[in-house]
Amino acid sequence: MPRDILHAMVGTWEGTCRTWFEPGPPVDESAVAGTIEALPGDRFFRHHYTGSMMGKQRAGEETFSFNGVTGRYQVVWRDSFHMSATMLVSTGEASSNGFTVDGLYDTSATTPPWGWRTVYELVDADHLTITAYNVEPGGEPTKAVETVYRRVGS
Repeated sequence: MPRDILHAMVGTWEGTCRTWFEPGPPVDESAVAGTIEALPGDRFFRHHYTGSMMGKQRAGEETFSFNGVTGRYQVVWRDSFHMSATMLVSTGEASSNGFTVDGLYDTSATTPPWGWRTVYELVDADHLTITAYNVEPGGEPTKAVETVYRRVGS
């Protein structure tokens, strides 16, 4: 079932978050802690996380779902560092051990939106990797954020 991967992600997680602004070494590497929970009705799942970015506190939240009509995963994301007063809405397909979603975000009122691809990979029952890529208009994806979690509670 498509929601099985979402149920398998439910738990308490800790790990490391790395951030890149351009190819090469990351500009930041810091600890991150998160929880993923099923919301009432088991159709939506919430990922809330806290950490830091370049020495400043950071927090964010994602809401996941699987749209049974379209057969696609949906994610709404907001983050205190990466987002201004907007939310990123992404949709995408299942993979063998997770799902990949794509969304668009604005960089200015006069330029085309950039893409943001996020890959959720449940490596095994106790390891989850979330990798996000910036996609410049007409360009190839470049790694932007990588969260490597280990399960610390159910």
